[in-house]
Amino acid sequence: MYRRNISHLLYGAAGLLVLFVVYESLVRPSYVWSPEPVQTEEEVSSNQEIAQESVSELPPDEPQEPSPKQLRVIDPGGVPDTKYHDRLQDIRDEIEKSNLKEAEAKLVGLPAAMHADSQIRQYLAILWNNLGIEQEKREGTKVSIKAFQKAASFDAKNPTIQLNLAHAYWEQRDPGMTEEFLDRLIALAPAEPFPHVALADILQERDRLGEAARHLDQAADRAANDPSMQLYLRAVTAKVRRAEQNEGRLSRSDGAHFAVKYDGNADQDLWPAVLEILEESYREIGQKFGHFPAKTIVVVLHAKDTFHSVTGSPAWADGLFDPVLGRVQVPTQGALTDRIWLRRVLRHEFVHALLQDQQGLDHNALPTWLNEGLAMQLSGDHWSDMEQLDQEKVPMIPLTALEGGWGDLSSEAASVAYLEANSATRYLINRYGMHEVQQLLARLKKKQTLATAIQNQLSLSYDQFQARWMEQRQEERRRS
Repeated sequence: MYRRNISHLLYGAAGLLVLFVVYESLVRPSYVWSPEPVQTEEEVSSNQEIAQESVSELPPDEPQEPSPKQLRVIDPGGVPDTKYHDRLQDIRDEIEKSNLKEAEAKLVGLPAAMHADSQIRQYLAILWNNLGIEQEKREGTKVSIKAFQKAASFDAKNPTIQLNLAHAYWEQRDPGMTEEFLDRLIALAPAEPFPHVALADILQERDRLGEAARHLDQAADRAANDPSMQLYLRAVTAKVRRAEQNEGRLSRSDGAHFAVKYDGNADQDLWPAVLEILEESYREIGQKFGHFPAKTIVVVLHAKDTFHSVTGSPAWADGLFDPVLGRVQVPTQGALTDRIWLRRVLRHEFVHALLQDQQGLDHNALPTWLNEGLAMQLSGDHWSDMEQLDQEKVPMIPLTALEGGWGDLSSEAASVAYLEANSATRYLINRYGMHEVQQLLARLKKKQTLATAIQNQLSLSYDQFQARWMEQRQEERRRS
């Protein structure tokens, strides 16, 4: 979020009592494992009415991020009767004994001549698939995705293997999860709901809401017997409904990397300026950070009187990045007459979109103070009122209390929160360098806590980091 200028409240902030902010803890649903085979159309046809009723009861404004993952082992059956029989049998035994490194090494070491036999190729695909399943249980998707890719390369028409690969792509937000890949998967496994929901999710991100809705309808016909899939279906359905409700009447114009949605009459003169600022930000900030978003980012321009009600943002916010819909949301009133303000807000919110694209699926893994601090530092945003506030003796909020959402903060507390986020992030970058910050973000992406990531990457505790930052801040204040 981008906080509006509230410099008239700064002196009142000096008398704040010590603030206690409740840290928000989000519990991510665990994976559901199912050994069930790929369903046929006949097996799911009797459940269509149940699934439709389930989806119709969804609250449209409560998107979740459940995992729809189902790991599916394939029975390898008898080993092909070839001269390689013993080697294949040995690999199968290693997988069944959970000797995964040995099994992988032996699979990699097989002679290329084996690949010419179609029967052997299909069996190798099964072995690689089952190896990936065991790796997934032990080390997670980042390791298993390579095995699933190998399996898919040996048998591109096995729907179970392709579904396992699709789930791994989804978990990692891998660029291999393309619209074309999902179209092929739907053709291979027409009765499976997951590829329809995943494709709807992608189409929603690309603002193709009508197509997304059609795939959700098809998924609803197929999801009755799969609780985890119904959760994912509900989440994507809620996103599509919310986008349709809030943006259905808006016009759209596309640039190279952004799409701007706006009121066709009221904002006709504004959207070109918005695109120009965003494309400049894409080049400059992306190069500074070393990452460029792979997908088009949608920016929605709202009338000032509807911005807060539509986005649900706090009254002190002048902009918002919605991580659920993946949209930058900005009010339009006064934007044309105050280009400096418009540029600051757009650049700030673009950084939030950039960070979510880099971090992948779980945007909540990035603590808010670090998210906001990076948005200020990378966008080159200079808030003069922050310097004013920094000279006041305001009670500080522990960084641990600023990791969760800030939506309930008062304007005064938000000022302190942004001051600390900016100061602590600036210290982090200046003291350790952007490379170390990138490595810290990589650890957070792997679902390490911030305390663990700081300890592992910076070789000091979270408390020590905070103490050293405070010492540096006090020294800067004495010198100023």
